[in-house]
Amino acid sequence: QVQLVESGGGLVQAGGSLRLSCAASGRTFSSSAMGWFRQALGKEREFVARISRSGVSTYYADSVQGRFTISRDNAKNMVYLQMNSLKPEDTAVYYCAADSGLVRTTLVRDYDYWGQGTQVTVSS
Repeated sequence: QVQLVESGGGLVQAGGSLRLSCAASGRTFSSSAMGWFRQALGKEREFVARISRSGVSTYYADSVQGRFTISRDNAKNMVYLQMNSLKPEDTAVYYCAADSGLVRTTLVRDYDYWGQGTQVTVSS
């Protein structure tokens, strides 16, 4: 089992940057691919980024490609999301999630464990 706790959210102006962190506990962290999702008010939760178990492979939603970077530190049981050039449409609650499966996926239902979320608000 994996427990996840996000931090680093806040209020930032458009064009600014934030770095989200996700602290994981549990013996299966290094055997789990990790993802970041977000959910804006009144909208469905959507995929943002994913990183493989080793950290070698990453995958991004088109809407954040080139602006966001996902990374992980297996020695520290941490996952990060560096967000640059933020836009008002990036405003959402951001969730960290763990996937113990072997197939790359962007579907919410395929992720086994979730954090409680951290709010990111980008002002125009």
